[in-house]
Amino acid sequence: MSNTKAVWFFVLGLTAIRLTLLGTSELSFDEAHYWMWSERLAPSYFSKGPGIAFAIRASTALFGPSEFGVRFWSPFLGAATSLLIYYFTRRLYSAQAGFWAVVAINAIPLFHVGNVLMTIDPLSIFFWMAAMFTFWLALERSPNFSWFWPATGLLVGLGFLCKYTNAFELVSIALVLALIPRLRREFKRPSFYVLLAVFAVCMLPPIIWNEQNAWITLTHLRSRGSLDQSPGLHPGELFGFLVTHFFFFSPLIFLGLAWAVIANWRRARQQFKVLYLFWFGLPVFAFYFVLSLNKQAAPNWDVLAFVSWGVLAAAYGTERMAESAGLRRFFVTAVLIGLVMSIFALNTDLLRSAGIPIPRRDPSDRVRGWKSATEAVEKVRSVLESRTGERLFLIADQRDRASELSYYLRDKRLEGPDHPPVYIVESQDILNQFSFWPRYDGFVEAPANAPRPDGEVYTEEGGINPFEGRSAMYIQSSRTDELPHNIRAAFQSTEKVATIEVYRFGASVRTWRVFLCRNYRTLPL
Repeated sequence: MSNTKAVWFFVLGLTAIRLTLLGTSELSFDEAHYWMWSERLAPSYFSKGPGIAFAIRASTALFGPSEFGVRFWSPFLGAATSLLIYYFTRRLYSAQAGFWAVVAINAIPLFHVGNVLMTIDPLSIFFWMAAMFTFWLALERSPNFSWFWPATGLLVGLGFLCKYTNAFELVSIALVLALIPRLRREFKRPSFYVLLAVFAVCMLPPIIWNEQNAWITLTHLRSRGSLDQSPGLHPGELFGFLVTHFFFFSPLIFLGLAWAVIANWRRARQQFKVLYLFWFGLPVFAFYFVLSLNKQAAPNWDVLAFVSWGVLAAAYGTERMAESAGLRRFFVTAVLIGLVMSIFALNTDLLRSAGIPIPRRDPSDRVRGWKSATEAVEKVRSVLESRTGERLFLIADQRDRASELSYYLRDKRLEGPDHPPVYIVESQDILNQFSFWPRYDGFVEAPANAPRPDGEVYTEEGGINPFEGRSAMYIQSSRTDELPHNIRAAFQSTEKVATIEVYRFGASVRTWRVFLCRNYRTLPL
C-alpha cells in the first residue's frame, strides 16, 4: 500500500472513531461557554474573535444543540489538518516523511483530545497549517504574483478570528522573506502587501467591537499573560511550562520534537525548507517561553509552534531511521505511547477498570458531572418555588458553572432577549462575556408613568430594575458556606438550602452549595 493510501485510510478511520466519541461525554466548560456565544452572535467577544461562535452555530443548526452538534466540526478539522500536513510534507520531503508526520501529530494527546472537543484550537491549527502551505506555494511561483498571496492573508485572518495567536504567522512570513536574500525583493512588490491588506480586512470585526467596548480584549490579554504585573524571573514557572509540554505532548514525542529542532538549528542556515519550518514555529514558542519566565503559559497556547516543528521532526526522524534500527524503535515506541496516552486522556475510566489508580484531580472530570449536578439544581428549584410561590432566577459564582448550567438546564427560562439562563454575580468590573449580556443588576427604561418603587437606591433617571424584589438561587463551588459580599449585600436574606454532590467511582466530581436569596435590591452605584 502506498503512503498516500495509508494516510487516507488512517485519517478516515480515525475521524470515524472520533465522530463516535462526540456524544459520549458532557461538554467541557469552554465548550459550554462557546455554545452560549453561538446563541448570541457578535462581531467579537470578551476574550476571542467570533470564529468559534459561528462554527458552533453552523453545526448546531444542522444537528441541534447536542454534544454531537456542538463538536461536529472538530474531527473534520483534525482530518483536514492531517491531510494538509501530509501533502505539505510530501511536497517538501517525501511521502514517507508525510506519513510519519500525520501519525505522530495524531498521537499527541493534546492534538487528539483537541479534535474531539470543540474549542478554538482545531480551528486555529487548521488555518495556521493551511496558510503555511499556501504561502509556500506563493513563494514557489515568485516573483510572479499568484492568488496564493491573498489566500494566505485570508487564511491567517480567519485563524486570527478564531485565536489571536494566529497573527504570529505574519511574523513568521516576514522573517522568512527577510532572512532569504532572494526573497527580500518581495517587500518591494505588491504581493506581500496584498496579503497584509486581506488580513487587515479580517481584523475589522474585533477592532470595531473592541472600539465600542473600551478595548476590553487588550486588557484581558494583558492580564491573561501577566503583562499587567511587574515582570519577574520565576524558574519554577518556566519549569512547569516545560513539564506540562512533556506530558501533554507525550514524553517521547516531545523529546523527539526538541531533538529535531535543536539538531536542525545549523541546517536552517543552509536549507531553505528547514529555515521555513523552523521560523514558522519559533516566534510563537519564544513568546510564550518568555512569558513563562514570569507566569506559566498553558501548553495549548503555543501549540501552533509544533505544527511546523512536527513536520521538521518527522522529516528528520525519517532520514535518521533509515540509518539506525535503534532510532526506528524509538520513533515507533514514541508513537505507540502517544496513542495510548491519547486514548486514556479522553476516558480515564479505562485506567480504573484496569486497576490503575487515578490522581485526585482527574483531567477527564472536566467533561463529567455537569448534567447530574444541573438536574439536582432543577429539582431544588422546583421544591423552593413550590414552597415560596415565587419564580426564581439563577446566579452562579463563576462563568464555568454558569455556562454548564445554562447548557444543561432543561427549563432555561430566559428572562428576555439575549439573557443567559444563568447569571454570574453582579460586579462593576468587566469579568468575562457575561458582563456584556443582559444582567440581573441592569436597568431598563421605565414605562411611561410607571410608579417608582419605595427605597430605590439607583440613580438612573427613568430606569428600573426588573429583578427588584425578586428572589434567586445562588450556586457556588466552595468548601465553605461563605458567600461573596455582592450576594449578601444585594439580597435581604440568604439561606443555604442544599449541598449537591456528584460522585464517580467513590470520588467527588462536583460539590455545589445552593442558597436561597430573598428580595433582591440593587447595590448602590
